[in-house]
Amino acid sequence: MLKPIRTKKEYKKALARIYDLMQSELKVNSDDYNELELLSIIVEDYEDKHFPIDLPDPVEAIKFRLEQLNLGISSLVPIIGSKSRTSEILNRKRKLSISMIRNLNRKLKIPASSLIEEYD
Repeated sequence: MLKPIRTKKEYKKALARIYDLMQSELKVNSDDYNELELLSIIVEDYEDKHFPIDLPDPVEAIKFRLEQLNLGISSLVPIIGSKSRTSEILNRKRKLSISMIRNLNRKLKIPASSLIEEYD
């Protein structure tokens, strides 16, 4: 019977069971397939509560997105405003403005929640 994970021991046991289930050929909607899906949800909930991952700071979010899109820093100039301003932002000498945040969100699809985080 599946139940919420409350201890590290239960967490490790659930991970081991997920591993075992993933080693076999599962048919969609079989009991094992459904067990794997439910265990994954339960493990994800436990991990969210016990191993939270902080959002990246805005500069790291921008750099990561550029890397994902295989774009260079120069592609930020039309979005941020100028080469010198882009440099100041990436070197953390200037903070992002609201219009920059909107442009980065709209044009590069960087989540606004990542862009509004506090950073040094």
